[in-house]
Formats: sequence, structure tokens, C-alpha cells
Amino acid sequence: MTEFYDHLETRDQKQRQEALIEAVAAQVAHAKAEAPAYSRILADVDPADITSAEAITRLPLTRKSALIEMQQNARPFGGLAAAKAPRLAYVFASPGPIYEPGSKRSDFWRFARALFAAGFRTGELVHNCFSYHFVPAGAMVDSGAHALGCSVIPAGVGQTELQVQTIADLRPDGYVGTPSFLKIILEKADDMGADVSSLKKALVSGEALPPPLREGFSKRGIKVLQCYATADLGVIAYETDAMEGLVIDEGVYVEIVRPGTGEPVADGEVGEVVVTSLNPDYPLIRFATGDLSAIMPGISPCGRTNRRIKGWMGRADQTAKVRGMFIHPEQVDRVVKRHPEIRKARLVVDWVNESDQLTLQFEADSSSAELEQAIADSIRDVCKVRGEAKPVAPGTLPNDGKVIDDTRQYD
Repeated sequence: MTEFYDHLETRDQKQRQEALIEAVAAQVAHAKAEAPAYSRILADVDPADITSAEAITRLPLTRKSALIEMQQNARPFGGLAAAKAPRLAYVFASPGPIYEPGSKRSDFWRFARALFAAGFRTGELVHNCFSYHFVPAGAMVDSGAHALGCSVIPAGVGQTELQVQTIADLRPDGYVGTPSFLKIILEKADDMGADVSSLKKALVSGEALPPPLREGFSKRGIKVLQCYATADLGVIAYETDAMEGLVIDEGVYVEIVRPGTGEPVADGEVGEVVVTSLNPDYPLIRFATGDLSAIMPGISPCGRTNRRIKGWMGRADQTAKVRGMFIHPEQVDRVVKRHPEIRKARLVVDWVNESDQLTLQFEADSSSAELEQAIADSIRDVCKVRGEAKPVAPGTLPNDGKVIDDTRQYD
């Protein structure tokens, strides 16, 4: 039995990078031609100029946080989708609301690779407990499972006793859904005295998989791996047998950038996950997910050569309301860029003496009263509220991706 889904997973890293850059350039050209919003957003971009990773960093971001407004102005997808009827097969409605397309393209959300890494194989039966109601989650798994040659029980969520009875009757090979619902199903099976031992593998997503929970599944003979996916993009990265981070999927180009900017951070540094999808039906270009992660050094011991991320590490959206004014990470970035002496900074919002207090903590080779006052002036000018600047020793600020740290407690 082969260890890899296809040859793409073991490509030479340089070869992959060159192929991805070429694919991003082609996707930009396609998006400009077929997606009305991108014909406007990328109006000044010549795809022929995209010949390096650095060139990709100069492309504008499309922020997930902007989708609701974009879609209100251009239903249903804000002009970002290229698929049209009859190729357009689904219009999903996620919370927000945010509407996502689904086309007739095989494995539209690229779940087959993650399922394969989790041990699913052609001819097996998958018990799919992701929701089929409005959101794309259930269809995402179905599309990948069918591409892999698996049959699917469209179980959805809820109805725990029926879930147990179906598993006991049909003997599926594995489960796909959230880890917490798998735990509920197993506990209900114990209560009912039902045999659900056919479940030997699981691919989970949508929430955290703490080590004790994974260990509990393992004791029951179920090997559980996880993947990181979004409704807009599909699978971004997936876990392998090595269980050392998540390997980036071959159908996306991933960057980790400083929150509030489009500037890549160094490997190992926490930042916002930005993804360019290579799906021609929904060509999201430099899509800023709002999620935090970090690139891990080296390659996976499993033999797959693509880069790895540490997994989901929180949200990058750190907007704070201070004295009636919203402060965004982009504003903090503008303050920092006014002062080249600053190497690293974060804006701390605290509640002191029943009042909001704003402090820009910054690392610099040296500081002075004049620099601190200049930074304070910039805070007032850019953020429209008063704040102070406080130098801290180099290496003091944690590497957690935070630009705004809201520490207020109202005891």
C-alpha cells in the first residue's frame, strides 16, 4: 500500500516552489479575467511580473473580514467566484452570513489528500458527521471521499442514538467530523451496549484535539488525525502519521504574515495565515483568513516534503475598542512604521483606575524620552486616542502573533 496520495507530496522543495509561483501567476490572470471583483482589485497587476515569492507578497490581500460587505454589494459571492451556472452546483450559507460556492469539480475542497493521510482508502465506507445544513462542511468531505473512491454515510450532526445504530449496522471503516462528537457517539454506544468497533480511523477538524482526547480514542483502537480547513478555501493543511505539525496541502500557496499587514514573518514566528487558492472556480488571491499559525522548520518525518504549520493558534483579528474608538492592527502597524528605531512592538490595552490605558511596548536598540514622546504623538495622530510608549528589553515581547493585547479586567 502506497504511503502517499500522489507524486506531488514528495517533490523537490525547489521544484514545488517554482511550480507554485507559476501557478499563482496563472491564477491571478484567470481571476482577473473571470472574477469581476478581481478584475478591479488586481487591475494594476501584470501576471507576467509574478516570478518570485517576493512578487506574490506585493499582491493585495483579500480579507475574510471584508467578505460580508463585499457580498452585500454583489450577491452572492462578492464578485470573487469564477464558477457560474451550470458549473456552479451549490451556494452555501455560513454564519455571518457569508456565502460560499461549490462547483461540480472533483474534490472541490481537496479533502481526498487529508483523508488518505488519515488512512482512508478506496472502497471503504466513511461515516461523515459534519453538517449538511446550509454550510459546506458535509459536502466538503463527500467531495474528497468520492474522489478517493470511498462511499459515504451522510450522517450529519445530532441524533446520537441513530448515529450509533447506523454505525453498528453498516460497520463503516472510519469517522469524519469534530472530535467532541466522536466522543459523544462512543459514550452513547457504551450506554446502548452497541458494537461500533468497526471505526478504526478518524479525520477530525473544526475544533481542538487535546492530547488526552486523542489518547482516549487510541485506547479504543481509533487512530485520529486532524486537518485545518475553512469553508472558503477547503483543506489548507493536514496531519500525517508523524503527528509533527500539519503538512500544507499541494493545492494552495500559503504565507504567514504579520497581522494587519501583508508582510511575511520569519519561519517559526507566529502570524496570520494568508492563502492563495489554486481552485479555478473560486480563485481567492492572498486570502487573509484571520487565523494565526507559524511555519515549522524542516520537513515531516513522514516523507512529505511540503512545508508544515503548527496548526491553528488563535485569531489574528485583535481589534479593540478604546474610549469609544476602534483600534485595528493596521493602525498599530502605521504607528510602528513611522519610527524605524522600533524592531518589534505590541499595543497593550489595560484598565487602570477605572479608565482605559493604552501603552505601546516596543523593542529597540536604544530609546530616549524624545523617541517615546514621538511614538506617543503618533499613537494620538493615527489611533485618535492618547497613549504612551514604553521601551522593553530586546527579546521581551513574546512570539505569539499579538499586535494588540487587550488585558482589561473589570473586577
